Amino acid sequence: MSSILAQDKSTEEQVVAAPDGQLSPLETEAIGLFIQLGCLVSQPRSFAEVYGLLFVSPRPMPVELLIERLGASRASAERAVLFLRRAGLLRMVYVPGDRRMHYEAVAEPRHMVMGFLRDQVLPQLTTAGNRIDRLAEAVRKLPGDEQSPLSDRVAKLQSWGKKSRTLAPMILRLLGS
Repeated sequence: MSSILAQDKSTEEQVVAAPDGQLSPLETEAIGLFIQLGCLVSQPRSFAEVYGLLFVSPRPMPVELLIERLGASRASAERAVLFLRRAGLLRMVYVPGDRRMHYEAVAEPRHMVMGFLRDQVLPQLTTAGNRIDRLAEAVRKLPGDEQSPLSDRVAKLQSWGKKSRTLAPMILRLLGS
């Protein structure tokens, strides 16, 4: 499989091209950018590759073309498309005369932020809140001399958890309007 090297001043990343090496420099840079951003939020590389290619594509693409251009497996490409559609980052587009589903990137950062908050941050905040509550319960069961310094720390965690669980939905509402 041939590859193209995308360089950043601080980082060197390898972007894998299609078997015939048909990614343009523009496509390579876009894919490299979205791979880098995807790493920040722990998303699979294939999601960034699909989004990056569609982001700079002047026309919607069917999954088959994404597979061919990226050298990806069908399963990987379809998983990426499904995730990106659910996150509001891709939309289906009708192409006259072609019965296949075509996709285009939704190029609004608001959708990216909303999808990340809804799919990643909110579930983590809920899980963290449950863990903090269990932590507080465990601290309450400690002897008094061990309990005192820890209960203050846990109370601070509970306060931050409550504020973040209140703030995240407010941000989603603001972004949605």
